[in-house]
Amino acid sequence: MESQTPSHQTTNQISPESETKHNMFRSNSPARIIDKVKNNLVFRSKWAEVNGAMGDLGTYIPIVLALTLAKNLDLGTTLIFTGVYNFVTGAMYGVPMPVQPMKSIAAAAISGGSDFGIPEMMAAGICTGGILLVLGVTGLMQLAYKLIPLSVVRGIQLSQGLAFAMSAVKYIRNVQDFSKSKSKGERPWLGLDGLVLALVCACFIIIVNGGGEERETDIDDHHEEEINRPRRRWRWRLRNIISSLPSAFIVFLLGVVLAFIRRPKLVKSIRFGPSSIGIVKISKHSWKQGFIKGTIPQLPLSVLNSVIAVCKLSSDLFPGKDFSATSVSVTVGLMNVVGCWFGAMPCCHGAGGLAGQYKFGGRSGGCVALLGAAKMVLGLVLGSSLVMVLDQFPVGVLGVLLLFAGVELAMACRDMNSKEQSFVMLICTAVSLMGSSAALGFVCGMVVHLLLKLRSCTRDEACSTSLLRTRATTTP
Repeated sequence: MESQTPSHQTTNQISPESETKHNMFRSNSPARIIDKVKNNLVFRSKWAEVNGAMGDLGTYIPIVLALTLAKNLDLGTTLIFTGVYNFVTGAMYGVPMPVQPMKSIAAAAISGGSDFGIPEMMAAGICTGGILLVLGVTGLMQLAYKLIPLSVVRGIQLSQGLAFAMSAVKYIRNVQDFSKSKSKGERPWLGLDGLVLALVCACFIIIVNGGGEERETDIDDHHEEEINRPRRRWRWRLRNIISSLPSAFIVFLLGVVLAFIRRPKLVKSIRFGPSSIGIVKISKHSWKQGFIKGTIPQLPLSVLNSVIAVCKLSSDLFPGKDFSATSVSVTVGLMNVVGCWFGAMPCCHGAGGLAGQYKFGGRSGGCVALLGAAKMVLGLVLGSSLVMVLDQFPVGVLGVLLLFAGVELAMACRDMNSKEQSFVMLICTAVSLMGSSAALGFVCGMVVHLLLKLRSCTRDEACSTSLLRTRATTTP
């Protein structure tokens, strides 16, 4: 009996290593994964999630429209692929993880003329996605974050945001010929695509969204006594309703309605069915231009805004749901390594989109999954025929949407508080804008940053030497 007891204990005892492997197997079992996906896609509040799904359209819609009109981006393919991205990321993360256009690549395409077309755009997206995929898989994302100064990144963001804004003002003021990337004279004041319409849309967005501050309900919650007064109560409710309106989406719908009014026969020309998806042919020249003009300025933005900032913001907004930089970097990389070969717009995640969807009520992955399903339906049902609608879309309204997208991107530089950081940022911005090359601005910003660091080290060493000499001469 004594000899059987140790044998019995040995067969029932489980080592810590075996228990860890057992728990990992259980957590990765198909049943657990299905349960996790279902939980991630459950709506926390139906109407709030639907409203939150529109929180990122203010960035997505104007950029997609501009690329479609100016560069003949395949809208049907982009809608299908970005819809799949939305659905998959919502199921994976369980939060309203946004899928946004890569703004620097889009800015290079919109403001770059004929030298930066679809092949260059796709090459830039594939290169950026490939680098992010490698950084994520190898665990080098944190190292890349440390090597790139924030002041240089802010300079690139400011320059690209201003490039958006200047293009937007050009769209608003002048009649555009997107096929030739030229202006055809001043835009008339009146009409379905006049200056008055554009100004009204801009005023509407400002009234609803303000300058991008938090919703006024978050402030008024601290003044319950004043809110409970009858007169103040209806004013508070009115402000709450107005601030909850998806202003960019409403303006977009207005533009679609005006497009059909401008050309009533447009309904008959719509053809149902998805776009014919094919592989984009990319030449050596396109790879070179895409990497220099698109990947280099986009990569710092993707590292900081699409990965690091998203992970930090998600942990702040959703305690207990901490996402590693490796995971987010890999998902961004895979989206572009796969989709860009078929002509889908280069995409990434973004802290601004996550904050916008959260602000409008998005609390679960079902929020972006719903948005992704809507995109896929539009892409599969209407496909490339949506381009005919966009041909009649009021360009002045498009300019308004682009203006706010550019301003939002440029406002990221407001956290540059020291004079040295502002100096590097503005040098990078000036060179990027005047040289029409964000890559050149990036290099100049890095050089200026290193020179300032070298100057600071030299000055500190000189001060230390002077202090030691002073002490030596005064010591008896």
